[in-house]
Amino acid sequence: MAVLQSRPEGARRAIGLETIGMTKAFGPLVALDDVSIRVRPGSFHALLGENGAGKSTLVKCVMGFYQPTSGSALVNDREVSIPNPKAAHALGIGMVYQHFTLVPSLTAAENLVISRADTPAVIDWAKERKALEAFLETTPFKVPLDMPVSGLSAGEKQKLEILKQLYLDQSFLILDEPTSVLTPDEADEVLGLLRGMTEAGELTILMITHKFREVTAYADEVTVLRRGRMVGSGKVSDLSIDDMSRMMIGDTAIRESAARKAHSGEPLKLEIAGLFADDDEELPALEAVNLKVRCGEILGIAGVSGNGQSELIQVLSGQRLPSDGRIFIDGKPYEPERKLMDSFKVFGFSEEPLRNAAVPRMSVAENMAFRTFDKVPISPFRGWLSPSPMLKKARDLIAAYRVKTPSTEEPIENLSGGNVQRAILAREISGEVEVLIVANPCFGLDFASVAEIRAQIMDQRNRGAAVLLVSEDLDEILELADTVAVMSEGRITYTSPMDRTDRATIGHAMAGHH
Repeated sequence: MAVLQSRPEGARRAIGLETIGMTKAFGPLVALDDVSIRVRPGSFHALLGENGAGKSTLVKCVMGFYQPTSGSALVNDREVSIPNPKAAHALGIGMVYQHFTLVPSLTAAENLVISRADTPAVIDWAKERKALEAFLETTPFKVPLDMPVSGLSAGEKQKLEILKQLYLDQSFLILDEPTSVLTPDEADEVLGLLRGMTEAGELTILMITHKFREVTAYADEVTVLRRGRMVGSGKVSDLSIDDMSRMMIGDTAIRESAARKAHSGEPLKLEIAGLFADDDEELPALEAVNLKVRCGEILGIAGVSGNGQSELIQVLSGQRLPSDGRIFIDGKPYEPERKLMDSFKVFGFSEEPLRNAAVPRMSVAENMAFRTFDKVPISPFRGWLSPSPMLKKARDLIAAYRVKTPSTEEPIENLSGGNVQRAILAREISGEVEVLIVANPCFGLDFASVAEIRAQIMDQRNRGAAVLLVSEDLDEILELADTVAVMSEGRITYTSPMDRTDRATIGHAMAGHH
């Protein structure tokens, strides 16, 4: 086998990569099973698949973080050995991770220079600055070199991550959910620039994503993984979104979206007035937040992560004290404590339920009983718990919400993410709900669970509940919300009925243009 130490000189800059029969097993678990994909030089290739489909395992094998159990990799049609990430970099393969790897306190220029393996002990900054300016002239990406990374926007940070790979002479880039922290405008700008570089033959892109809109707008070809196997591929122009989604989920039954019931002139249910709160570092996180949600309405709060959404949900769920402001339900003062949540029929759930809404080592039945354990029939006498009614209630909820669990006694931490979310969902919406507060409810879940949970949220809205939906997934807001509010730097900066706005307008507001 030929082992390439570096890319052949004089070749076209964009390189091609192929895996042949790539398999990776972790003991009895086969995470990647005989996967063969081909990414042509100068192409923009999308890699689709649900959580656990094998996407991360595949790219970690390509990057040298894992050694495949069997199979091989080819670069420009020559078999190569990739024992570690350094070897991948020598071949021209780089990766831009979902979370930024920059040093916030250093400038963009400093981040670039220290990323090199040959950074000198004493840096001649005049020389380096001149070289960096010359380098930037060769790329379509522009960032302010002298600004600390902490002062850059999310879009500029993502550009700098990509620039770092280009600066290190990588010409095959693996992008892991590259737009997850970007506004729609920033996402389109970054992907558009990358697309231009692939068309010029300067770059090859392999992008892991879950956003069909980005696949259809920017990718040439797509490969779909499911349960560790490659189940489909082809030119994006030959495939519909329905074709790609069917490849991803196979024969899994998907619940249809609930029809939106017409409501008009419904009374005001939830009002948030002049809410202020600090973050964990005692800096302002919420500033004069005012929101109103009517019965039978979903108010969707859009925004890039880190603009106060987490603190808002924490205040509304009683996990963070506000420094000022009031909350009203039906015009009456409300504070998020157990007794008032019960009397006002306020329920909710959010992303990462194991961390935020469950006790991991307690059983499924016990977690499902958190809202009712002190009431008849589970607690027929003060201080006494009756296991039989609790287990019966859990069995009924497991059946009604299709929670896959070995038994009611299984520790909830042993369930899959989707089934944990279904179990918490069952607990929170199985009774009479008047106010529902949800945050990123479908984060990291499989296709079927996403459809189920969104349909359940719409069902509650149709029954007359006032729903406050905080989501970093703009597509989720567009699908579910009746009214949209944009949160930026702790403030509500834009509000509109959904039928009087569009994706571009919301995106501009998310970017601070309003």
